[in-house]
Amino acid sequence: MQYKDYYAILGVPRNATQEEIKRAYRRLALKYHPDRNQGNKEAEEKFKEISEAYEVLSDPHKRAIYDSQGYVGLRSSGYRGFEDITDIFKTFSDLFEEFFGFPFGEREERKPQPGADLSYELEIDFEDLFKEKKVKLEIEKYEPCEFCSGLGYDLERGVKLCESCRGKGKVSYSEGFFRVTYTCPDCRGRGTLYVAKCKNCNGSGRVWKKKELDIIIPPGVEDGTILRIQGEGESGLFGGRPGDLYIRIKVRPHKYFYREKNHVLAQLKISFISAILGDEIEIPYFGKILKVKIPPGTQPGDEIVLKEEGLLDPKTQKKGDLIFKIQVELPKKLSKEGEELLRKLAQVEGLENFNQTLEKNSSLKSSKKKKESFWEKILFR
Repeated sequence: MQYKDYYAILGVPRNATQEEIKRAYRRLALKYHPDRNQGNKEAEEKFKEISEAYEVLSDPHKRAIYDSQGYVGLRSSGYRGFEDITDIFKTFSDLFEEFFGFPFGEREERKPQPGADLSYELEIDFEDLFKEKKVKLEIEKYEPCEFCSGLGYDLERGVKLCESCRGKGKVSYSEGFFRVTYTCPDCRGRGTLYVAKCKNCNGSGRVWKKKELDIIIPPGVEDGTILRIQGEGESGLFGGRPGDLYIRIKVRPHKYFYREKNHVLAQLKISFISAILGDEIEIPYFGKILKVKIPPGTQPGDEIVLKEEGLLDPKTQKKGDLIFKIQVELPKKLSKEGEELLRKLAQVEGLENFNQTLEKNSSLKSSKKKKESFWEKILFR
């Protein structure tokens, strides 16, 4: 790694004061400035070198590391210097203005700036997934000022010619043979000035206000999906484009139903008689009634699939299935007549150990009955 003697580069002693370092840099900056040495690569590299030396020695922390550990220690601490001339102008713009009464090097013009993006979380219910849902969303953000159309000045009084640059947007500074042209600091390169700021937005071109949006949530949207609404973020500056609004969808879980991809699943509770003989059950299902056929001999854990009764896949536009996982409910208490019938059935069908199982079930105490909704009677959570 090449050693750099910053004191020698600026031509000052190691015990130089900050004021001596600043004066040395001013003198050398005038000598090696790129505008004074156009096309001279050697002068440009020298300008970078003296600027790097000044940045280190004018900063007490960097100077302390350099004095104690040298250039290697400075690099080890993360210091990398300047990559190009633009970095120097941006870093020392205030210093150059102090030296010469104006920013040394071009000041950045007032360019259009895009508005900030906004984010919002929107909660919806599980049943909202089965059809397109329209939501009114109220947000607060910066919007273009309606009095000045986002321009920032009084439209009735208009603009005037900038006297500093006479409408050119550029001014020049000369010192001997040295001449620098830079962006006009008064009009910032526009060539015109506002006669008066807009009183409604105080010249910013934007105002803080509430806005109501109609948001359409597509059917089948998954939890965590982010919807992008272009142009509904904050208003841009100086004619810049507005930002975007990002809406994160949060789906509230349902008490009985859940999803796997675009399939809807639930556990269906049936009696052991329905499982043995078969049955047909009507179930209310998000705006309609479904008829579910239970085949004879249905076993616990079997699945009954209703095709295309699931959720719509937003990508393929195909519907998933509704899948019921069967749970067979055994009675906790039987009447004497019911017991006798089941015993006869056991004898006819030759069911082993049926009597012992029946006696065990009939001895269970009945629990206090609870009021249940239709779904609570037939669906397990």
